[in-house]
Amino acid sequence: MKNQNECPAHPKSTRRQFIKTSAAVAGVALVGQLTLERFVHAAGSGTIKIGLIGCGGRGTGAAVNAMNAGKDVQLVALADVFRDRLDLSRRQLKAGKSDQAAVDDDHCFVGFDAYKALIEGGVDVVLIAAASHFHPEMLKACVDAGKHVFCEKPHGIDVPGLKISMAASEEAKKKGLSLVSGLCWRYDPGVRETMKRVLDGAIGAIVAIQETYVGGPYIVRERQYGLYEMEYQMRNWYHFNWLSGDQTAQQLIHSLDKASWALGDKPPLRAWGMGGRQVCFDPKYGDQYDHQSVVFEYPNGVRVFGLTRDMPECHNDTSDFIMGTKGYCDVLKYRIEGENPWHYEGPKGNMYDVEHQELFDSIRSGKPINNGQYMCLSSMLAIVAQMAIYSGQMIDWEKAMASKRSFALPRYDWDVEPPVKPDTNGTYPTAMPGKEELNRWQM
Repeated sequence: MKNQNECPAHPKSTRRQFIKTSAAVAGVALVGQLTLERFVHAAGSGTIKIGLIGCGGRGTGAAVNAMNAGKDVQLVALADVFRDRLDLSRRQLKAGKSDQAAVDDDHCFVGFDAYKALIEGGVDVVLIAAASHFHPEMLKACVDAGKHVFCEKPHGIDVPGLKISMAASEEAKKKGLSLVSGLCWRYDPGVRETMKRVLDGAIGAIVAIQETYVGGPYIVRERQYGLYEMEYQMRNWYHFNWLSGDQTAQQLIHSLDKASWALGDKPPLRAWGMGGRQVCFDPKYGDQYDHQSVVFEYPNGVRVFGLTRDMPECHNDTSDFIMGTKGYCDVLKYRIEGENPWHYEGPKGNMYDVEHQELFDSIRSGKPINNGQYMCLSSMLAIVAQMAIYSGQMIDWEKAMASKRSFALPRYDWDVEPPVKPDTNGTYPTAMPGKEELNRWQM
C-alpha cells in the first residue's frame, strides 16, 4: 500500500521504499468487533505485540519502558511522519533491546496516515507519543480497533479534541481495554505514598496549592533550508500552539495534574491568568508565550496557582507545594511538615517503567485499568489555563467545556498551509490578550 502522505524527499531519504502494508492485514479493520478474549493475555500465554506511533525521544523511551515490563513484550511496528525519525528510533531500540525489538521493513509506516496502518498491523497494544495535536484521533482509532493503549499527555489541546478522548476512554471501559496516560507522576511510588497521606488528612484541609514548572525552551529546532512550512512546524512542533497546546499542555499539565489529584480530581469553577512573549522572539520559538501564570478557583475556596516559563538562562524549578490547615507538603521531596511531620523513605522506582509495568500486568491478568477520568480532566485544566492566559479573561469552566474552537485541519499533507505562518521578518505572530482572543475559542 502506498501512503499518500509521504514526507517530501530529502537527500539520502528512502521513505518510499518503506511505505508498504501487507494485504494480509486488511481485514483487521473489524477487530473492534471481536470478543475480549482475543486481547487478554494471561500470564505465560504468549507474546504481547506492541506498536509505537511517534518515534521521537519520548516515544522511543516509552517503547523501552514497555519492553522493560516483561520479555513477553515484543515491539513489532513503528509509525512516524518522518522517515529519518523512524530509522533512528528503530536502530536505537534494536541496539538496546535486540531480543525484543524486531520490526520488519513492512511494519515501518511513514506519513500522516501511518498510524492507521500500524493499528491494522497485528499489534495488541499501541503506544501513542506523536505530536499532541493528533492524540485524540489516534486514541479513538486504537480503541475502535480494540487495542490496549498507552497515550502520552496531553489528551487534547482543544475542547472538541478532548471530547474525542473522553468518548474513547469510555468506549475502552466498555470493551475491557486498558488505557494508561503519560501523566507519569501518578505512577511514582514516592509521590503516590505522599499524596495518599495528603488525601488522608495529614496536612488538614487544603487551603492553597502552588504549582511551579519553570525551565528553558524545550527541544528547539532551527529551520533547515528547503523545508515546506508544514514540515518545519512538524519538526519543531513543541513551539506551535496548534500542534502542542503551548507549555500549559506540555509542562505545566504535570503540575496541574498533581494539584487536581490532591483535590480529589474535581473540576474548578473558573480560572484567570496572564502571560506574554518577552524574550523568545526568534522564529524557532514559534507562536507561543514564553511565560504564563494561572489561578484556578475551586468551589470550596481553594486556589491553585500555576506558574510556568520557558526562557533561556533563567532560574529553573519544578515543585509542588500543598498548604493545609495542619501543615504543608513538598510533593516531589516526599515530605510533610507541620503537626504530622513525615518523610517517605521507601523504594523510589522509575515511574516511566511503573506505568508500563502496571499496564502490561493488567493485560496479562485480564483486569483492565483506565486512566480516562483524570487524564481528561487534567488535559482540560491545561486547555482552560491557555484560554485564560492568552485571552486575559476570567474563564468559566462550564462555558469552556462548550468551546467549539478546534485546531484540527481539513486534511494533512506536506503541501497544506499550517494555520500560523511567519511574517515578512520570519517571526510568528502570537496572541494579544483581550476579548478578541477569547472569541477565537468560540465560547
